[in-house]
Amino acid sequence: MIPIAKPNIGKEEEQAVLEVLRSGYLVRGPKAKELEEKFSGYVGRKFGISTSSGTAALHVALIANGVGKDDEVIIPPLTFFATASSVLFCGAKPVFVDIDPDTFNMEVGKIEEAITPNTKAIMPVHLYGQPVDMKPLMEIAGKHNLKVIEDACQSHGAEYEGKKVGSFGEASCFSFYPTKNMVVGEGGMVLVDDQDMKMECTLLREHGEITTYEHVLLGYNYRMNEIAAAIGVEQLKKLPGFIDKRQENAKRLTEGLADVEGIQTPVIGNNGTHVYYQYIIKVTKEFPLSRDELVRYLTEKEIGARPSYPKPLSEQAILRTMGMAADCPVAREVLFEMMELPVHPLVSNDDITYIIDTVREVSRMR
Repeated sequence: MIPIAKPNIGKEEEQAVLEVLRSGYLVRGPKAKELEEKFSGYVGRKFGISTSSGTAALHVALIANGVGKDDEVIIPPLTFFATASSVLFCGAKPVFVDIDPDTFNMEVGKIEEAITPNTKAIMPVHLYGQPVDMKPLMEIAGKHNLKVIEDACQSHGAEYEGKKVGSFGEASCFSFYPTKNMVVGEGGMVLVDDQDMKMECTLLREHGEITTYEHVLLGYNYRMNEIAAAIGVEQLKKLPGFIDKRQENAKRLTEGLADVEGIQTPVIGNNGTHVYYQYIIKVTKEFPLSRDELVRYLTEKEIGARPSYPKPLSEQAILRTMGMAADCPVAREVLFEMMELPVHPLVSNDDITYIIDTVREVSRMR
């Protein structure tokens, strides 16, 4: 089976973990600080605050930016549940803005009509490795005095107009989950430029503890452990190479599938560099099989394909229960066509050829 995702872990990570285990510093040691400094520098921000997960990073960033009870945060309907749950953790309300049907990111042109007197922030998601159109989004945020918290959990290394995603707005958040372009096992990071916000994020991450047993605000236990951080330091060294391989694989897939009727390959937005956390195709009615039939066929051929999210986030049951569901017809329509193909760095050139040949073969079944 060609897996849809697989962590790319080598001897360097193994050695780094052994060094941590032998050091006796399993938490609050030097590796988390090293990862914070190096990852924030890579993205182009002043400070990094490592966390136990991407979800924790989003939660901390929202609180540090003043999001609280009865506030509204604008988010897209096509994303992982944590984008909404982190808003709910703050006592705030997620407000959904539908997506662009080609890039799958939030339709920036629809943001202003969703702004109300209760709107506190916009949280764009750079989905699947593709940057949101940040220039007009930042202009809207400035015009309405709104905070911008980037959910870059799927887009390590992606660029918009020559700047890394995560370098815009008041704060940005990353995940290092095992499927991501860079992994630590389980962990995340908040990036900021403001010293006071950095301090508040750090306090929120560690029980509000300013010195040992002295607590100045209500915080959480959201620390990253040293084993995860040690893996992250080594992964960051390899990230540019991982991205190059993902882009190479994506280019070959796109070239090989470009003329297949009923298959729409990824559309790259203006001024952005896609890093292909996922390689997403759309299977339209012109293809001889439905999306689900194609997934089953490829799985039988030992190609790890799968549908994307089963429904828009805006239609999840918990949001309906809370009276916060929303109708996002574009997201609902495209989700029935979207599916993922393997693109990660461990997918070989022969694997890519096999994937292309298999899809092309089934496309002739009429």
